[in-house]
Amino acid sequence: MASGSDRNPIIIGGLPSQVPDFDPEETQEWLDSLDAAVDERGRERARYLMLRLIERAREKRVAVPEMRSTDYVNTIATKDEPFFPGNEEIERKILNATRWNAAVMVSRAQRPGIGVGGHIATFASSASLYDVGFNHFFRGKDDGKGGDQIFFQGHASPGVYARAYLLDRLTEKQLDAFRQEKSKFPDGLSSYPHPRLMPDFWEFPTVSMGLGPLGAIYQARMNRYMEARGIADTSDSHVWAYLGDGEMDEPESLGQLSLAAREGLDNLTFVVNCNLQRLDGPVRGNGKIMQELESQFRGAGWNVIKLVWDRSWDPLLAQDRDGILVNKLNTTPDGQFQTYATETGAYIREHFFGDDHRLRAMVENMTDQQIQHLGRGGHDHKKIYAAYAAAKAHKGQPTVILAQTVKGWTLGPNFEGRNATHQMKKLTAEDLKRFRDRLHLPISDKELEDGNPPYYHPGRDSEEIQYMHDRRKANGGYVPTRIVRAKPLPLPDEKAYAGAKKGSGQQKIATTMAFVRVLKDLMRDKEIGKRFVPIAPDEYRTFGMDAFFPSAKIYNPLGQIYESVDRELLLAYKESPTGQMLHDGISEAGCTASLIAAGSAYATHGEPLIPIYVFYSMFGFQRTGDQFWQMADQLARGFVLGATAGRTTLTGEGLQHADGHSQLLASTNPACVAYDPAYGYEIAHIVKDGLRRMYGENSEDIFYYLTVYNEPIQHPAEPADVDVEGILKGLYRVNQGDKGEHAAQILASGVAVPWAIEAQRILADEWNVKADVWSATSWNELRRDAVEAEEHNLLHPEEEQRVPFVTRKLADAEGPKVAVSDWMRAVPDQIARWVPGTYQSLGADGFGFADTRGAARRFFHIDAQSIVLGVLTELAKEGKVDRSLLKQAIDRYQLLDVAAAEAGEAGGDA
Repeated sequence: MASGSDRNPIIIGGLPSQVPDFDPEETQEWLDSLDAAVDERGRERARYLMLRLIERAREKRVAVPEMRSTDYVNTIATKDEPFFPGNEEIERKILNATRWNAAVMVSRAQRPGIGVGGHIATFASSASLYDVGFNHFFRGKDDGKGGDQIFFQGHASPGVYARAYLLDRLTEKQLDAFRQEKSKFPDGLSSYPHPRLMPDFWEFPTVSMGLGPLGAIYQARMNRYMEARGIADTSDSHVWAYLGDGEMDEPESLGQLSLAAREGLDNLTFVVNCNLQRLDGPVRGNGKIMQELESQFRGAGWNVIKLVWDRSWDPLLAQDRDGILVNKLNTTPDGQFQTYATETGAYIREHFFGDDHRLRAMVENMTDQQIQHLGRGGHDHKKIYAAYAAAKAHKGQPTVILAQTVKGWTLGPNFEGRNATHQMKKLTAEDLKRFRDRLHLPISDKELEDGNPPYYHPGRDSEEIQYMHDRRKANGGYVPTRIVRAKPLPLPDEKAYAGAKKGSGQQKIATTMAFVRVLKDLMRDKEIGKRFVPIAPDEYRTFGMDAFFPSAKIYNPLGQIYESVDRELLLAYKESPTGQMLHDGISEAGCTASLIAAGSAYATHGEPLIPIYVFYSMFGFQRTGDQFWQMADQLARGFVLGATAGRTTLTGEGLQHADGHSQLLASTNPACVAYDPAYGYEIAHIVKDGLRRMYGENSEDIFYYLTVYNEPIQHPAEPADVDVEGILKGLYRVNQGDKGEHAAQILASGVAVPWAIEAQRILADEWNVKADVWSATSWNELRRDAVEAEEHNLLHPEEEQRVPFVTRKLADAEGPKVAVSDWMRAVPDQIARWVPGTYQSLGADGFGFADTRGAARRFFHIDAQSIVLGVLTELAKEGKVDRSLLKQAIDRYQLLDVAAAEAGEAGGDA
């Protein structure tokens, strides 16, 4: 690996405009030489000489400015291509069989009565890019390590299935069950790479475009992190991400390129399939997407390899002494190249070569058919091999390979390069015959005319299949394969949670700090402490986690090569190559990608990590919800902390920071177990159970979401008879009423529990109402349990009918039930249908705003006095109290006047 200074230059390029010229005579000689080259040999020759000088300067490690883009030709010259170690003839036959089966699988999935679709054209364009990887580069897991991590382009999944079929990893029955996961269970194949649906096959979900490249960067970074901390040997693991040029328009695709360059992730290679087409048409019809991407990646500090033309162009480029051909390639827009892919050789001769006599002379001895078959580099195995080998050999930078292909390649004139090719799923009999002939497959016309086209397999003992097995054996086993080798972790004993269970005494702390204290004790555990991976988007201090800096330290592969400004302080900022904390800057997307990579390390590398991702709750599920879905699909595990939660808790910040709905968003993710705890001892039990469920025996593929607040409150000690089952299932009685004539129940969650207890006091002292207070630690889990009970009862009417936990828990609770939280009413309303008796909710619906906590809660009518009114209102509906009391309460507490509310607790970042 390159040294730190080589990998992370502080200044890249730049002209020394302020440096005096100490030898103007020598400078003038150089300038005169350039002028002479231009005058005597022309601008193209002078340009060539300048480029060679720049190349030599880099070889001599002379800092010169980077070029944004290079000519529209292959980066690797023909003379520099390495020996190709494979058998091209056999590999061509393998690829032809794979191409056929991929297309036929999708076509058969469109058979009458099924019609589930699929995509043909993407894999057709990228088939060779994958095949070279499978045959020569992708490392498997047979050595007990993680192998390579390969992010397959989602729409290319049929090609991966087709290859697995040839290797006897999938059956014909399974291919015919493509996109029929339930009706053909257990043979159904998922539409795209979905680990949750095919947990022994796929490793990384990628079809939500843009998340693949983002995930690949942070996977490569996680590999380095795990190695640096001595958790796993990832030195032989390489991350490959196969992407589309249209996909690169997604902000997530390019948003974190600088991190990969900054940390010198030379264990990462992007392969961008530049077939010049989006889903509906050209990516850059009037421009050149490869040039644009080259500029972006170079500017971000990546090594760029362009793979534009196949070997048939080599003789033409060798003749191009004056650069006229290169200039033509440089100036022809992508939309025109897409047209050339669909036209005849005569058309190309006239329109591409015909406007200059020197270009016409280059191809005068070529037939129209030869001109038509001047191909793209992404279909040439030797050229691809050279690019991959160069990427693996390059040190100090990540590499991107920009490979030009034709979308729908080999599928025939109705598919190749057509704007509609992405949506085309069915091949006619004539299409199939042309396709068969193109691939030289021994399939008869009759087989193509009678019903569904057949799959093709050359035979298990054939030369091609044996070659495939041999290549995979030499490269460490079959890919993609997902293997879970991790063993259950030894879980901490009760001592780790003792501090939280004692409460906070007379001190007031926020639930964020209560969680941080639990985490601090867990990270001290000798067995699993090192496996915790704290992750935050530049907010550790806000969350009270700066106390971790001196001991856990912040991970930075370069260490800390500067003197920290706060080095004399106890909680000084500390970076280290072996640091435990991931500080990903102001990037929730980057942090979530780190979360996913760490949370799936138990499968990727067989070593469990326990990520703890802490963020402003407003910027989690709302901003990166697609990634949390990706996390669920990738079967990642860990803890997600929505800190500074609630609509009214974060005083002064205003609308865009006021989260009143992330619990509702979390409820939509089936893998997310969400809690809204009020006290430290609740957090202790939830975290303990989360560790058991995710990392103990019979571990589950789930992740935990806890919303915690920044408002300081007193945390009581854990009651001797604490209802642990209720805490974990979502509801337990935290405070029983002791006086009053009329009974009522108040259900509250999180920061609202203290308001409910205050309302309980007011109701008893002023209104003769005895109210019990319940802590609803998880509205979501209560609903999930109830839905499961209803589904069981629906399908098993002959069995004893299940009763939801919330119904059983409140069955003997007298009086109306009023729910309150710092969330919108839809959060507690999730359980309304299963609550016995009268049920009403109070909530913070609408936009948040900047004000005191008291004023905000009065505005939303969720403060203690408003809870009192809510309980009295429900009692009045039941005829237990006179309705005149309601107006009395409104007037007594001035509930219509926001300014009349007490300001409430102030401050409390953590």
